[in-house]
Amino acid sequence: MRAGRLMMQITAYYLVIALVIFVALKIWPEFRGYLPVGGVEQLITQPAKNPLEASEAVRAAHVANFGQSVFWLVVAIIAAILVSLPVSWVYMAVRGGDEYDQSLVNTIIVLPMVVTGIVIIVQNSLALAFSLAGIAGAVRFRNSLKSSGDALFILLAVGTGLAAGIGAIELAAVISIAFNYCFVMLWISEYGERAGMKRFLTDYDGIDHAAPPEPEKKKK
Repeated sequence: MRAGRLMMQITAYYLVIALVIFVALKIWPEFRGYLPVGGVEQLITQPAKNPLEASEAVRAAHVANFGQSVFWLVVAIIAAILVSLPVSWVYMAVRGGDEYDQSLVNTIIVLPMVVTGIVIIVQNSLALAFSLAGIAGAVRFRNSLKSSGDALFILLAVGTGLAAGIGAIELAAVISIAFNYCFVMLWISEYGERAGMKRFLTDYDGIDHAAPPEPEKKKK
């Protein structure tokens, strides 16, 4: 069953990534201070500040030179791509036919990387943030999504990039895991399905219970 294979594939992927990170930190525990993690703790524990003041969420304990900064940025971008990759698998599994959009699959993977870089650029400068908004308004990025459900995947990609950009990879991972398992469970349970409805998710078992019954053939 496609749904079962997808669930096992996602679970194995997350377990392998978690195991690799665990082993790496056991072997090189000093790398913990150079990684883009801990942003969630700072966001939750830091006191309320003036919204016009620069954020201090993006920081690592031992990042103090150019090489270490590049390493931090590379890890953040790679992590954003890694947590977005299983999201693209879910989209490719649950969407089909004319509703499938390859450009959206590419967007799910690439957009978090772009957003990560943008967040790092603008978060410490209000002027740069307004400049970026002006540039985006001038270019007028427009895309007509085939379904409102596709917007969820775009929103997740943006959220993943934001989390990576503020040094909260753990938040991006949790969002990705929750999103993927939730979508797969909705796919398997066919939650909200009704006869004759317009489908967003494909049939995981090949049987369309929402399709209207076929007219009986007249007997000769």
